[in-house]
Amino acid sequence: MGKFEKDAQVLLAAIGGKENVSAVTHCATRMRFVLNDDKKADVKAIEAIPAVKGTFTNAGQFQVIIGNDVPIFYNDFTAVSGIEGVSKEAAKSAAKGNQNPIQRVMTMLAEIFTPIIPAIIVGGLILGFRNILEGVEFANLGGKTIVEVSQFWNGVNSFLWLPGEAIFHFLPVGIVWSVSRKMGTSQILGIVLGICLVSPQLLNAYNVASTSQAEIAKDWVWDFGFFTVNRIGYQAQVIPALLSGLSLAYLERFWRKVIPEVVSMIFVPFLSLIPALILAHTVLGPIGWTIGKGISFVVLAGLTGPVKWLFGAIFGALYAPLVITGLHHMTNAIDTQLIADTAGHTTGLWPMIALSNIAQGSGVFAYYWMHRHNEREAQIALPATISAYLGVTEPALFGVNLKYIYPFVAGMIGSGIAGLLSTTFNVQANAIGVGGLPGFMSINAKYMVPFFICMAVAIAVPFALTVFFNKTGILNKTEEESPAPQAEAVAKAKESSEIAVGTKIDVKSPLTGQVKPLSEAVDPVFAQGVMGQGVLIEPSEGLLVAPVDGVVSVLFPTNHAVGLVTDQGLELLMHIGMDTVNLEGKGFKAFVKQGDRVKVGDKLIGFDIDAIKKAGYVTETPVIITNQNDYQPDAVGALPHDTRQGEELLTASKI
Repeated sequence: MGKFEKDAQVLLAAIGGKENVSAVTHCATRMRFVLNDDKKADVKAIEAIPAVKGTFTNAGQFQVIIGNDVPIFYNDFTAVSGIEGVSKEAAKSAAKGNQNPIQRVMTMLAEIFTPIIPAIIVGGLILGFRNILEGVEFANLGGKTIVEVSQFWNGVNSFLWLPGEAIFHFLPVGIVWSVSRKMGTSQILGIVLGICLVSPQLLNAYNVASTSQAEIAKDWVWDFGFFTVNRIGYQAQVIPALLSGLSLAYLERFWRKVIPEVVSMIFVPFLSLIPALILAHTVLGPIGWTIGKGISFVVLAGLTGPVKWLFGAIFGALYAPLVITGLHHMTNAIDTQLIADTAGHTTGLWPMIALSNIAQGSGVFAYYWMHRHNEREAQIALPATISAYLGVTEPALFGVNLKYIYPFVAGMIGSGIAGLLSTTFNVQANAIGVGGLPGFMSINAKYMVPFFICMAVAIAVPFALTVFFNKTGILNKTEEESPAPQAEAVAKAKESSEIAVGTKIDVKSPLTGQVKPLSEAVDPVFAQGVMGQGVLIEPSEGLLVAPVDGVVSVLFPTNHAVGLVTDQGLELLMHIGMDTVNLEGKGFKAFVKQGDRVKVGDKLIGFDIDAIKKAGYVTETPVIITNQNDYQPDAVGALPHDTRQGEELLTASKI
């Protein structure tokens, strides 16, 4: 039995059973479900499961917080539920139907910025360390900095500027790459376009303000005879890179639809990159620059204006609710824009973000301190405290603070006061860093002491208020534990009967076409056998049929992939094409629904081969056994070879 098998059985029942699950995946700490009916999820029963630290719904997904063991929990859940092979992209695609337009935009921005956040954090730590080396004057060093008295540390400081500059000056390269990655277009073209925004041939964005218009007109233009275009770079600029990347992605998508596949490799990259580059330097770049400066001007006015204390108090109090909605991802772009635009290349926004994380951490820490003798509560609250103090607040917010309300409000109040003090003292950060206690490393040296005062407030006030609210009953949500009878019944369900080792199951071909080794798949996830072992079929006809007798365990909302499970426990996944989730169901028709029982040869999915190829996607279809620890697949016949529906394809042996 798996470590979390019993908990997984209870969870499956409490979310409404397999038939209520449209898609499921997991991230670093959470199980993410797209449910057919959110109302069927019994939140009380779910939160009573020992492995569960909390639940919430966001971006169209019902999310169950597990913690660092979520990959293990996910494996056990898929084993007991028969739901296998659901990707994050498929879950996100399914969740779109539950989102309004604003949520979709925010989700897209989050998916674009999330992959580059690790680099930004590393850059923040590097600049923070350099800040200590070159910006702090130590009394025991005669009022000098470390680099002034040590050649070694002076060399270290100089060396560290290499990655620091690479991360922040060339940030547009990462942004355009991430846009291409998110949109499912050619990532190398995104990288090339990003480089064209920060090339050394361009006037560095940091030098634009100090360069006269006359000098720009003379030395920094492309002269086409009857008109000129400014040769200005977009180092560290967020919005120009974002707009340019989106133009490239939509151009590539358009050309892939209208250009014949036989010449697409020649014309699609050229007709996508060159127009996008022209747009970037003539229209989108200047517009994005103006928008970015406008946003940073408004935020900077709030941070430095006559009522900056009020701005600090409001932002400090509301940042935690922004995390709940997902809107907090926008602050990464605003912070980066502030650093690029301000004279000192600093931001006063990020210190308040770090203080908000600390404040929510202090709220959950107070809750832990009051419940430290309750083993279950302590197991949830202590890891959430550590996580929040290190900059990741979701476990604290959704596991404790929002669940019981009063720690959340206490954290907001403490964060608001700390934000007020931060703007009053004009605390500035050199870069985005770790958003918790280690955040001081990114603070400009001369603001270290005021920031430590703000940190003390962000720790003490929420802790004291949480204890006060608990003792007085103010905002105190009653803690209830009443596991659902249905969940209890599932937990006591009998285990599936054992299948004898060596038992063989014949898997017929679900397609007509050419069978090839799975290692030849375009997608490395399939080619490397990460999802499971099997074969690859290049279909010549657009109909997928059942290769075994069994039950439809999962049908992707976009109808591009389907999973089956047999009575013997063999789990199969068939994925039509690569990245075809981006088609959002266009060109696919399902003849079954999740939970249906099928026999060999029954129609599962019809698909339009020409439409898929015209959209720029391949139609090769992996047929894989996902529970490869239980069954060993062996291809029938030498590969490659032609096959027809219903012919022998694989033999799966129980191991």
